[in-house]
Amino acid sequence: MGTPLVELSGVTKTFARPGGTSETPVLRAVDLEIAAGDSLAIVGPSGSGKSTLLSILGGLEPPSAGAVRWQGRDLYALPEHELAGFRNRELGFLFQAHHLLPQLGALENALVPTLVKGGESLRGEREARARSLLAAVGLAERLAHRPAELSGGERARVALVRALVNGPRLLLADEPTGALDAYAADELGTLLLELNRREGVALVVVTHAERLAARMRRVHELEDGRLRAR
Repeated sequence: MGTPLVELSGVTKTFARPGGTSETPVLRAVDLEIAAGDSLAIVGPSGSGKSTLLSILGGLEPPSAGAVRWQGRDLYALPEHELAGFRNRELGFLFQAHHLLPQLGALENALVPTLVKGGESLRGEREARARSLLAAVGLAERLAHRPAELSGGERARVALVRALVNGPRLLLADEPTGALDAYAADELGTLLLELNRREGVALVVVTHAERLAARMRRVHELEDGRLRAR
């Protein structure tokens, strides 16, 4: 099978309670392997730690105990500047709130991750990729439209292209269809899986939407801090 793209071993996360007298466990000894090109849904009740798990996978929140390994390398052993570069290069993030910049058009919003220091040499290549991806998600005629001029489903598609513009190997999506109507949610789910297959990007989706979860190759449930396969 080879080395997983990302592997969690015994990951535990606790948060201090107000007053600092004790700690609340959110994740308890979570083990998880994600292969290149995989698709996985993580479901569970509100407050079960799904978003925390996604943040740990994405290099945004260190675990209290356990290890996160990216192709065998300890992710949280990286210096912060290397970790930031890793996130921009290897990971894409898609959230329920799309966080598009209101003054920018669709193409400009999609290109925001390419503006980091050191990315200048790839700017033309990334713009061509953004245009190609926007066309692939049906927005070729909307490149100059600002978020206020787009529907909720269109804004979600711009956010998806922005998450993929740097060619990440892992896409992390936190309730990506939560603010969409049923039709737009189904459309976005189809796009996620099409791009998962076409781009070869591994996909991890945190969702309450059972319809979306059922379309992934695997479904894991998080409850009482413990993750188990369905």
